[in-house]
Amino acid sequence: MILPVIFLAAAVQAQETDEAALLRAMHSISSHDLLEYVKEQCDDKYEGRLTGTAGYQACAEWLAGQFSEWGLVPGGENGTWFQWFKVPYTMVYPDCGVSLHVTQKNGGTVQKHYKYVSEYMPGSTSGNGTVTGEVVYAGYGITAPELGYDDYAKIDVKGKIIMIEPEAPVSPGAGAEKFNPWYEHSFHQKKLANAVKHGAIGMLYNYGPIANPNNDHIENFVYVHVGDSTVKDIFSGTGMNHSAVLKEINSTLKPRSFNTKKTVTIKMSTKHFPDGRGSNIIGMIKGSDPGFSGEAIVIGAHLDHLGRCYEIIPGANDNASAVAVMMGVAKALAQNKMPLKRTVIFLAFGSEEQALLGSKAYLENPVMPLAKSVLLNMDGVGIGHSISAAAGKDYPFLWSFFEEANNKFVHRPVSASSFSNLGRPRLDAARFLRAGVPSISISTYGSVNYYHVPKDNMDIIKPEIMEDLAQILFIAVTRMANHNGSLR
Repeated sequence: MILPVIFLAAAVQAQETDEAALLRAMHSISSHDLLEYVKEQCDDKYEGRLTGTAGYQACAEWLAGQFSEWGLVPGGENGTWFQWFKVPYTMVYPDCGVSLHVTQKNGGTVQKHYKYVSEYMPGSTSGNGTVTGEVVYAGYGITAPELGYDDYAKIDVKGKIIMIEPEAPVSPGAGAEKFNPWYEHSFHQKKLANAVKHGAIGMLYNYGPIANPNNDHIENFVYVHVGDSTVKDIFSGTGMNHSAVLKEINSTLKPRSFNTKKTVTIKMSTKHFPDGRGSNIIGMIKGSDPGFSGEAIVIGAHLDHLGRCYEIIPGANDNASAVAVMMGVAKALAQNKMPLKRTVIFLAFGSEEQALLGSKAYLENPVMPLAKSVLLNMDGVGIGHSISAAAGKDYPFLWSFFEEANNKFVHRPVSASSFSNLGRPRLDAARFLRAGVPSISISTYGSVNYYHVPKDNMDIIKPEIMEDLAQILFIAVTRMANHNGSLR
């Protein structure tokens, strides 16, 4: 009876040693390092990390250099860190503006110039030039004969400027049966093409106002994103109330387009680069177990942001924060030489902001089979005090590793939700889910956040939440990589 007791004691001691090593490695992740990673990505030398630009690729080279220094293995093309794809892009320069022509009592006119960021943002893929024209309200800008719906049916927009809404009169919240017929019409690219087809010369897009390079570029067609104050001015004196009109469209599914009789001037200064080239950055820690090393845990975060529109938009929370957390986990796993049965892939996506072209490129040419992969994606994890996980409820087994690590070691408020993934894809995880890859997308919340505007900078970052998330993820990934059963 002595021998089994000795073996049991040895096993307990080994387990305690493994736990101690795990905790030492976890505590090697520091908020100071993570904050420095965010600061580096937000440096002006990278000019906002718009995929396709030299600034983005310089930042990609820096990240690859960190992976190399820590001992990761390159997972890109031809033994490099990079996976390349085509991505057209547009540069936006300062000479932009929007103004409303206001008629005075004496018959003259003056121009009301709208404020950059608070009242308008330049269209990130707009054509170059200046246009002046009457504004026609064109609802959602949708022509869908198969649905008996056409915002352009009773209006003439030739030579005019349209004002339209984002999305569609039926939302994903209505469920797949009702929303799916409207799905393709909700895309920005579809609305832009439809405006040009009907002869419009410009567009006021009631979208934010935020910057957004997820659209097409059509030469000489200019557009800007506007907000509530601009929309209110356009509707003023028309006898129409914007909120009431929009509510009626949504409830009746019938257009309410009309000529506002207002005149605006849109001025855009841009240059388009149709032959842009972007990259994903891929580093790996290969699994050591012959039975499991062919399976992959992918930790994903998009490296890119919006570039200049026309000021540099740093993208500190979106998404330098997530890349920093990914880096913290990668360094801790690699430098502490944590034993891993499965392969762990660190995938920094390019072009998330430009139609998710980076995740599309990876899914077309994955490093390891998609059928043997799971994705833990992060997007916007540098603010607040709480952690949320889209699709965590849809993949409770994957989520259980995260919950267990948090409950045992960190104790942050965390929550998981289901994710229908019905709307137009806005996360890299959305593409993975549609490809059949179990995917959870993690974000944080609970403090001030600025989305797609210049104030998404270092001032809003909370390094403590990044450290806690990185430590939770480190424990969860280690446990997942060494789990003896299936992860799917």
